[in-house]
Amino acid sequence: MTTRQASRQRKTAETSIEVELLVDGSGTASASTGIPFFDHMLEQLGKHAGFDLKIVATGDLEVDTHHTIEDVGIVVGGCLAEALGDKAGVRRFASNLVPLDEALVQVALDLSGRPFIVYEVDPISEWIGTFDPQLAEEFWRAFAFAAGITLHVRSLSGKNGHHVIEASFKGIARALRDAVRIEGSGVPSTKGSL
Repeated sequence: MTTRQASRQRKTAETSIEVELLVDGSGTASASTGIPFFDHMLEQLGKHAGFDLKIVATGDLEVDTHHTIEDVGIVVGGCLAEALGDKAGVRRFASNLVPLDEALVQVALDLSGRPFIVYEVDPISEWIGTFDPQLAEEFWRAFAFAAGITLHVRSLSGKNGHHVIEASFKGIARALRDAVRIEGSGVPSTKGSL
């Protein structure tokens, strides 16, 4: 089997991002973005997806964290698309429910090649450290469009913002772990491509 991996760099006037991704890894993940809670979530993503993931990012945090968070999503999503290639043999679809204490998040995704996102997570007004929870949606939108996946995320319950956001990252990670699993040889589509 070909090694499913990719590395990318993206530099703009606002951010500098470097990502290394190994899809069939051991869940070893490290992230350094200057936004501690976001780093924690990115490490959850790698760990629970079973990806080896290394992210180093610097951005104009003195302006806002938005540029850094969105651009990391673009680069991580792009790495996933590159690493999966033509997606031959992948399971393609996956869904789950993930609880974290009082929070419960539902995730469904399709490695369809057609980027789309439905993000129905109750607005969380309180920041988590230096992380604005509204930007979780911006990260996932950037990720889904760069990766070419259809992603649905819904919070079914939860009051603690940390728990809701973390359950969503873990839920998406576990769904990705299932969706990228090799279980056949051909591309799982009647079109012949994804």
